[in-house]
Amino acid sequence: MTWVKICGMTNLEDAVTAVDAGADALGFVFCEKSPRSIRVDVAREIVSRLPGRVEKVGVFVDTPVKQVDETLRRVGLTTAQVYSKSFDEWIAWHENSDRKLILAISGGTLKEDLAGSLRASQKRITAFLVDSGSGDLPGGTGERFDWESAKLGIWNLGMAVPVVVAGGLTAGNVDGAIKTLRPWGVDVASGVESRPGKKDPAKVRAFVQAVRERDRKTN
Repeated sequence: MTWVKICGMTNLEDAVTAVDAGADALGFVFCEKSPRSIRVDVAREIVSRLPGRVEKVGVFVDTPVKQVDETLRRVGLTTAQVYSKSFDEWIAWHENSDRKLILAISGGTLKEDLAGSLRASQKRITAFLVDSGSGDLPGGTGERFDWESAKLGIWNLGMAVPVVVAGGLTAGNVDGAIKTLRPWGVDVASGVESRPGKKDPAKVRAFVQAVRERDRKTN
């Protein structure tokens, strides 16, 4: 089945909604520029009340390794999702950590980054996340990248390491994203919100249902 992550959790109600809808993972954004940013103490309280089967992912943008490691442990997160200009320090951290690692790259530059991404994948990271952002907004833009131009790179990368796709996904287009890109997982934030940082329960349920329906058709 396709791995489903609902990102940008800011409150317990939304987290419970996502879990009940069938999400495999929840994302907590530790970036002050994001409208979905969450404090460590708030995230810790939410995570403490979630079932163990759900992956709890911390999302970090250009954050020092030591700070990320401390946040993961204080909150009780299972995975670090990292937007960074350098993969090497994160791969080194992952080799000595009991946490999972998702490295984020841009779908718009995937062709240029593919060789380096494939080399990094040989270090057995958990997954790559291909997102639509760049520059000051590495993710969470609510915009899709060009699926057609990126699909060959994603297919090639996916033969070496799991690939998660994000960026502008909704219940209405996630079926097409999975058919075109063949990812291991999908990641959504703004596409299931009523406003930035607040999830819409109906949209969350519809998104997960759309993914599962595509899984049924594929199988």
